[in-house]
Amino acid sequence: MNTPPPPRTSLRSLRVAALTSVAVLLLAGCSGAGGDLGGGTDAAKGADGAGLKIALITHGGEGDSFWERVQKGAEAAAAKDGVDLTYANDSDPAGQAQLVRDAISDRVDGIAVTLAKPAAMRAPVAAARAAGIPVVGLNSGIDAWKSQGLLEYFGEDEIVAGAAVGDKLNGLKVKHALCVIHERGNVALEARCAGVKKTFGGETENLYVEGTDPEAVDTVLTARLRQNPGIDEVVTLGAQFALDAVDSVKAAGSRAHVATFDLNNDLVKAVRAGDVQFAVDQQPYLQGYLAVDSLWLYRTNGNISGGGVAPVLTGPAFVTRTNVAAVAKFAAAGTR
Repeated sequence: MNTPPPPRTSLRSLRVAALTSVAVLLLAGCSGAGGDLGGGTDAAKGADGAGLKIALITHGGEGDSFWERVQKGAEAAAAKDGVDLTYANDSDPAGQAQLVRDAISDRVDGIAVTLAKPAAMRAPVAAARAAGIPVVGLNSGIDAWKSQGLLEYFGEDEIVAGAAVGDKLNGLKVKHALCVIHERGNVALEARCAGVKKTFGGETENLYVEGTDPEAVDTVLTARLRQNPGIDEVVTLGAQFALDAVDSVKAAGSRAHVATFDLNNDLVKAVRAGDVQFAVDQQPYLQGYLAVDSLWLYRTNGNISGGGVAPVLTGPAFVTRTNVAAVAKFAAAGTR
């Protein structure tokens, strides 16, 4: 039995059909762009994500050079990506939580937030997720970001960083380290001192001071150094507090050396001068940059750094007198 040949289709007809199919696909793509990206792209804002609204909300205090670097990094990423960035901060956890709620009301396209006091942020972060707003973490809350459902986290593992400091103090033959915590209840700061204690072979004690009051910091630290002349190392958890500690050591007539977490231009000068032994740099500029850029990438391309299961570490890196020249120009520019 002979089967009749299929009807012939002209080349012109095939071309028309193909072009019609492409046009239909393009129209469908434009009308539903980003629908499968887990947050997707608003077509009205362009395929490149320009016009996306992102809020960066931190627990940083006013006038703190560390947070100025975080903000500067975030602004650089926003400028590159064409993002409309809002930066807000409140050192009071209730105030920071309200700032997240305000961002939800403003219908932002993404929120980057610090979790210095994770319990206070749980409800507003959940509200953001319920509203379909992707949230990423930075700087504080490395042990809380996954449990609170954040997409990604950018920062330093403070226990690891503290342990590295403890090892370094062992190499310097330190006997008694005083770890100065400038904000009680801040999980990142507590973790740093815990990390130091984990590996340091000498005696470790924590000293709590009110970081928002420089005079009080100096008074309490000077008094403790006078009470115990055996303290031979002061470890501060912020660059500005290291500079305060240098003055306190002199005022107390102590033989203690000073080391610190975090870096700024004045601290670089102190390391160069030998007033501060070393600094642990967690790269705040990079934290702000990556947090904003990650939300843009998620909205425009569905990317999730670390796969949503591992943090992206920005530190620790030690800055000492031997390598400080390599970062000095960046510190002077406000990016390290």
